[in-house]
Amino acid sequence: MKTGAQCILEGLQKAGVKTVFGLPGGAVLDIFAQLYRSPLQFVLARHEQGATHMADGFARATGKPGCCLVTSGPGATNTVTGLATAHMDGVPVVCISGQVPSSMIGNDAFQEADTTGITRAVTKHNYLIGSVDDVPRIVAEAFHIAATGKPGPVVIDVPKDVQQATTRAETPETVSLRGYRPTTGGHPKQIAKLAAAINRARKPLFYAGGGVIAGNAAAELTALARKAKAPVTTTLMGLGAFPETDPLSLRMLGMHGSVAANRAVDACDLLVAIGARFDDRVTGKISEFAPHAAKAHIDIDPSAIDKSVAVEIPVVGHVKHILKELADQIEPTDRSDWLAQVREWQEKHPFAYNTRARQPLPQYIIEQIYKLTRGKAVIVTDVGQHQMWAAQFYKYTRPRTFLSSGGLGTMGYGLPAAIGAQVGVPGKTVVAIAGDGSIQMNFQEMVVAVERNLPIKVVIMNNGYLGMVRQWQEMFYNKEYSATDLRDAAQQTHPTGKGGRRPAYRPDFVKLARAHGALAIRVRTKQDVRPALTRALDAEGPVLIECLVRREENVYPMVPPGASLTEMVHSMA
Repeated sequence: MKTGAQCILEGLQKAGVKTVFGLPGGAVLDIFAQLYRSPLQFVLARHEQGATHMADGFARATGKPGCCLVTSGPGATNTVTGLATAHMDGVPVVCISGQVPSSMIGNDAFQEADTTGITRAVTKHNYLIGSVDDVPRIVAEAFHIAATGKPGPVVIDVPKDVQQATTRAETPETVSLRGYRPTTGGHPKQIAKLAAAINRARKPLFYAGGGVIAGNAAAELTALARKAKAPVTTTLMGLGAFPETDPLSLRMLGMHGSVAANRAVDACDLLVAIGARFDDRVTGKISEFAPHAAKAHIDIDPSAIDKSVAVEIPVVGHVKHILKELADQIEPTDRSDWLAQVREWQEKHPFAYNTRARQPLPQYIIEQIYKLTRGKAVIVTDVGQHQMWAAQFYKYTRPRTFLSSGGLGTMGYGLPAAIGAQVGVPGKTVVAIAGDGSIQMNFQEMVVAVERNLPIKVVIMNNGYLGMVRQWQEMFYNKEYSATDLRDAAQQTHPTGKGGRRPAYRPDFVKLARAHGALAIRVRTKQDVRPALTRALDAEGPVLIECLVRREENVYPMVPPGASLTEMVHSMA
């Protein structure tokens, strides 16, 4: 006989889990009692949102499901943003939450919340366990669901009495769920139809998303593109799916994508979407998206087909298998004119910035990170201008080297996700790039990096603004910087009314990092950048670098909201 808590730990180990992130509490103490005796590594976060992002970063960096363990009520509700982040980007995470005893559910007991009801919209699936006999099966099912088909988060809510009850049930060796059988092999006729369309096309373009990385299909995409002699553009989530140093790479497309990628979308006669979902930040004005192209869509999720953009050739299945079969049917074709055209766009319109600026610019700093890490680091970002600059000025050549919240756009993601990534891939250099606004949302997790001596390097682009929101206010709201100036926020919201001004306030991130026990460096000049980065990369433990950058630097190019990809803004001039 085993308790429900013992069954959970046994299920985790059988699922291959070696690390759990989380925070304890009264409703989950029975599981923590078993965890104390288990061989699993437990990483104590300082906030449940941080724990969920750690599990997410671990999953993105390793390709294995991340796991977090939290208590009931506020412990579970604090995971919602992290679960929504993973859900939007298709990341496999299993979150186990404690719950009040079954007899007390619905009675507004202490630290009770309807966890399954609250998380239903932000998870792939969730469970409220009613019987201890179901625990082994449900744990096995949760990991199966999280990792198969389109990956996503799964919640297991476990009442305290279920944790304490005993059962003879065993963890099943295999999982078979009625009604859940994701298609893996693509339909042969559809694959043949797509191959024929590629062979006929004069100006084909491959548009790759995060599904290529989730499906471990980067090698297959590269082989297909090179055989077809077709250029490749990627989404933000697809960075690393195709080597950006390859001549066929057009880099990222969309709102802040490259001119070459966006012009190629407009000019191509066949657009093949691979593991991408036609996000609004990619398409711009849908009625003018790829107006001259026949469209194909390869995706394991049938609900993604025709969801935003109608396609002529849908292929449902696992992208790795489909790309391999597709490549076998591709014929040699001369596309020198098309490749010459996209090469001209690339040469005339690269990502650029004012290289003569004396003040350190974020773009320059990220270029130096790329050079000093030789393009081999795992880059983790928060959300904002720095996220877009990290996408533009660091070249990604391998999958699982760019981790960021794409769909939900979660500020506060970067630091805890970098911790999870470093735990998952301890031999790699992990660099977290953040803004001074986003880093404050989960800065408490810095102590986790310190106590475990995780060698993450945190680079803060401090411009004193909520930068991306300020840029939109500059461009579309008459430069009315409402609640975005972080150095003068008190004056904006609470003017003295007597003609005086409160002194501007700037949090000292160097002191904050040192208070947590981390090495910290401040960069004020352009000449400081390389020495600071070199020192940080050579250090054994966590390092924070605060870079005082130009306050009103903007991200370009930019496609204004509601505009087509051809209506890119290159500067405010």
